[in-house]
Amino acid sequence: MANPTRWATDTGPEHSQWYIDRFRRLAAEGADLAGEARFMDAMVAPGSRILDAGCGTGRVGAALAARGHTVVGVDADPALVEAARADHPGPRWLVADLAELDLAAAGEPEPFDAAVVAGNVMAFVAPGTEPAVLARVAAHLRPDGAVVVGFGTDRGYPLTEFDAHAVAAGLRLEHRFATWDLRPWRDGADFAVSVLRRPA
Repeated sequence: MANPTRWATDTGPEHSQWYIDRFRRLAAEGADLAGEARFMDAMVAPGSRILDAGCGTGRVGAALAARGHTVVGVDADPALVEAARADHPGPRWLVADLAELDLAAAGEPEPFDAAVVAGNVMAFVAPGTEPAVLARVAAHLRPDGAVVVGFGTDRGYPLTEFDAHAVAAGLRLEHRFATWDLRPWRDGADFAVSVLRRPA
């Protein structure tokens, strides 16, 4: 990886294990961890091929796989990917930097029907790589494929910049919501879920 991610530089060495333990505990307690997956499932055809970009411990990709989709998950943190492999066998989980994403080189040449970038991933990529991340994710979509990106609006990545980077990546904004459960977007909302489309 050319540049370390903010996930690596802005958190302590114990953070990844804390994150793994947190989501394992939430799952054991029966918490609803599939909201993003329900959102994506409603957008795509049954049996779609979906890229979970910044997959973390695999909760979103695993829920999509359980709904019958073919999922490939990618994250820069090897500890999170190892947890995804251990907790959610089935999808393919890979270690890779989203800013340099080349899944064909990893044996996944087929384009994706959709991609999901959940969990504040865009706030944790390496500084300055946001345009490259969006461009590399877009490059893995089929024409007319969708990418859905959710992150907090207080995370240091202004929506005006995100929108400009999306356009530069060849993506068109179709919808924006304030939550993954489709609350209407409003200026000043503390979270944004943006539905982008790669034109046919």
